Amino acid sequence: MAGAEQHYILPRPSFDKPVKLLIVVAPYYKDIADDLVAGAKAEIEAAGASWDLIEVPGALEVPTAVSMSDRLSNFDGYVALGCVIRGETTHYDTVCNDSSRGLALLGLQGLAIGNGILTVENRAQAEVRADPEGQNKGGGAAAAALHLVALRRKWGRSDKPVGFKPWEEFKIAGEPGDGGPAA
Repeated sequence: MAGAEQHYILPRPSFDKPVKLLIVVAPYYKDIADDLVAGAKAEIEAAGASWDLIEVPGALEVPTAVSMSDRLSNFDGYVALGCVIRGETTHYDTVCNDSSRGLALLGLQGLAIGNGILTVENRAQAEVRADPEGQNKGGGAAAAALHLVALRRKWGRSDKPVGFKPWEEFKIAGEPGDGGPAA
């Protein structure tokens, strides 16, 4: 049983400038989501960071909300939380794979994201993993986001943006579609 194993946990990172994380939670299973959020908040606050919280309908919307926030807001990192419990159809596989893939792609673009979306066989597994006094996967996801923020700050350069350039940066004034006069 995984709960009885001992795992190495990295020391909590420290920061010389304020850190603000966005917790994005899909509260489909509200009690489980509440435990995940409690664990995440406690870890963020223990690191001296601050947080904001938004809710989305389901796990598939979590990556979209993170991406929107990255474009429209100013968070240093993200904590993705939710729970997907296997059902009778293949919808479980789609939700698990696509939410995880979406978060991984955003991470590969340079976003600091801790993935705490549980993918479990049954409610009992979810309850053990979400419990802040148990496996505390919400706290673990927050810790992962904080460690990635620390790495970004360690390696970041203000003159080198992270991720892909928006299409608009490639357009030349006067080209059709740039809003200016077409020649």
